[in-house]
Amino acid sequence: MILEEYDPNRKAIINPEELVARIPDFPKVGVSCFSISLFNRILEIFHPRQIAATGMANIDIPVYELEYNGSKIALFLSCVGAPACVAGYEDIIAMGLQTLVLFGTCGVLDKNIEDCSIIIPTSAVRDEGTSYHYVEATDEIPVNEKYIEEFVMILEKYNYSYTSGKVWTTDACYRETTAKLEKRKASGCVCVDMECSAMAAVAQFRNRTIFHFFYSADNLDADNWEIRCLGNQVKLEEKEKIALLAIELACSIE
Repeated sequence: MILEEYDPNRKAIINPEELVARIPDFPKVGVSCFSISLFNRILEIFHPRQIAATGMANIDIPVYELEYNGSKIALFLSCVGAPACVAGYEDIIAMGLQTLVLFGTCGVLDKNIEDCSIIIPTSAVRDEGTSYHYVEATDEIPVNEKYIEEFVMILEKYNYSYTSGKVWTTDACYRETTAKLEKRKASGCVCVDMECSAMAAVAQFRNRTIFHFFYSADNLDADNWEIRCLGNQVKLEEKEKIALLAIELACSIE
């Protein structure tokens, strides 16, 4: 298949550093999420200052510097879907980012995983196209090879339980069929998202570090799909607390 035509040449025709300037004293660690409602709440709570911007044809992506507990952290909104998410990440890397803490929703493949609970992926099934341009073709890619222990300590500090396991990353949210779901469950997947495997591949290719975790949303493990807390405005106060977990982790690994 064409996705097996991996080219390891690090010099592409268009490279991020040709379009995005490196920023002096850019924070080494960043935090990003996908929910615009949650992101705006973070801005309202912390009042960070804007230090840069990137974007695409249909969206502007301001980049902020957030100060918390003596640490300076880059803060930006990630786009949904592997290609757009990766493009934004590439730009932020070119600005100077070394480590990213990324969090967002996922669908659960096990109905026993509680709504809005924490999931830490340990591996990602590569059912998307973007990662194959960064890493040779394999069925899975390791994720979160660093900082799980540090994050678990933070979860225990605030009495959060969590689930760990594989995530199924797919480009096609409307093509998650029952047959595919059962295959992914049989391989050890506990949840499904649209970006994790691709973001892990970029971090590996660019020699950067990413810690990616989820708060569970819709349930696919039912006779009828259950939306749960998938909406932007649903359980927003609870999601704000989860954002603080990400920020605290970023401070601990600066």
